[in-house]
Amino acid sequence: MSTFHLEIVTPEALTYQAEVEGVVVPGVEGELGILPHHVPLMTQILPGELRIQHGGKELRLAVGEGFLEVRPDRVSVLTDMAIAEADIDETVAVEAVARAEKEMREQALGGEELATVQASLQRSLAQLRVKRRHHH
Repeated sequence: MSTFHLEIVTPEALTYQAEVEGVVVPGVEGELGILPHHVPLMTQILPGELRIQHGGKELRLAVGEGFLEVRPDRVSVLTDMAIAEADIDETVAVEAVARAEKEMREQALGGEELATVQASLQRSLAQLRVKRRHHH
């Protein structure tokens, strides 16, 4: 089976790197699937679930905002957050959502503050979606 090199990079680290069969990212216009030999592409990704097909298995990660770059020799995901499903702490994510929603309700946040709180909220919601989607 054909594969390509995938790397997922956050500001903290190279989070994931492997030869994979495919990846599905949360794009601006919905899910975007990338398979080997995809045309070169640069697009924005949104907070949500990223799925990797690797060795016949599917790995799920919660990702934040960022970019997807598809080149002939590799696919790169540059994002502000990438957490594997197994590493998501549902309790912490629920508390973060509640905190962000409370801040947005109770404080008159300026443009930049509001954007920061909203981004935090979206990252936490993405973690919850990934964690809860497959554990009913």
